[in-house]
Amino acid sequence: MLPPVRALTRGPKLHWFGYYDKLQFDPTGRYVLGMEVNFEHRSPRPEDVIKVGMVDLAEGDRWIELGESRAWNWQQGCMLQWLPGSKTEVFWNDRQGGQFVCHVLDVFSRRRRTIPAPIYAASPDGKWGVSPDFRRLNDTRPGYGYAGLPDPNREVLIPENAGIWKVDLPSGKQTLILSFADAARIPYPKADISQAKHWFNHLLVSPDGSRFIFLHRWRGAAEGRGFSTRMFTANADGKELHVLDPHGKTSHFIWRDPRHVLAWAWHPSHGEKFYLYRDLTDQVEVVGPDVMVVNGHCTYLPGNRWILNDTYPDRERKQHPYLYHVTSGRRVPLGHFHAPPEYTGEWRCDTHPRFSPDGTKVVIDSPHSGGRQMYLIDLSGIVKV
Repeated sequence: MLPPVRALTRGPKLHWFGYYDKLQFDPTGRYVLGMEVNFEHRSPRPEDVIKVGMVDLAEGDRWIELGESRAWNWQQGCMLQWLPGSKTEVFWNDRQGGQFVCHVLDVFSRRRRTIPAPIYAASPDGKWGVSPDFRRLNDTRPGYGYAGLPDPNREVLIPENAGIWKVDLPSGKQTLILSFADAARIPYPKADISQAKHWFNHLLVSPDGSRFIFLHRWRGAAEGRGFSTRMFTANADGKELHVLDPHGKTSHFIWRDPRHVLAWAWHPSHGEKFYLYRDLTDQVEVVGPDVMVVNGHCTYLPGNRWILNDTYPDRERKQHPYLYHVTSGRRVPLGHFHAPPEYTGEWRCDTHPRFSPDGTKVVIDSPHSGGRQMYLIDLSGIVKV
């Protein structure tokens, strides 16, 4: 028996949330954030505006508009998420006055302030965030950057003046704490990467705020149209860099706790699988090698007893969100959702499952009903709170 599923949003407008590692639910579990758009199946253009809003689960899934954005992509939207530690504030990225910015909004009072820098991920106390170069991302990895501002370092392979910025959320002050050159200077044993083009993506602060993780990627002659990847961790100030996965193929990851990271990667022990890495060491162990056998968007439900995960479309174009019980190794399917063939590449619609604060609900994005919308899956019959 599959768990109950209900649509939270409906057409004619299209709705989605994006990435799996963001806070979509407010701390009470009543409000669910989302974005609204009126087209699909092409890259965003600088003039394309999306709406930002939230669904009230206690009032018939009513859509409440909160604002708009001109800095977004199909995979992660405009980084809309609840501000960690706040019961009333959300933030999202936008483009204003020739720069990318971040709005912080109290959804009830509607008081809004704008920070002169975009945010990718915020610290657990909501006081600071980290940001990659979204201009460079739009050039090197379409679907993850923002249109509208060209990369001033487009012809520079390894810039010294760009990389990852730390942003003070109260003041908006931003500081470059790690440059592309800083990462590229750390030797890659498998090859010379000095003639490749480098960028950073997928930043996430640890649960205690002491460190953050990011992917260092590059594309040179050896990579062709693809890219190679290293997974790094660093202190909150960008110091004490550690190569957590040096093997070149890290994909999706999540912090399990302040010292451990779960990631889909390649390792000599088992090939491409999910692995649990211990930060600041070379300790690694395989996770669910016979059950979680394909790449997916992984998180831990509260308590770390269950891993929430999904799959890309299979041969029948079905995507499969599921739960993995860590101690027993049991896999529990949450549904099988069809992705029409036009949902591919940059504008694909991954399910990207996100859980509620109490771990009893999951929201996914899916186009199975004829356009991307958000759906709520009830886990209360599966997990014991």
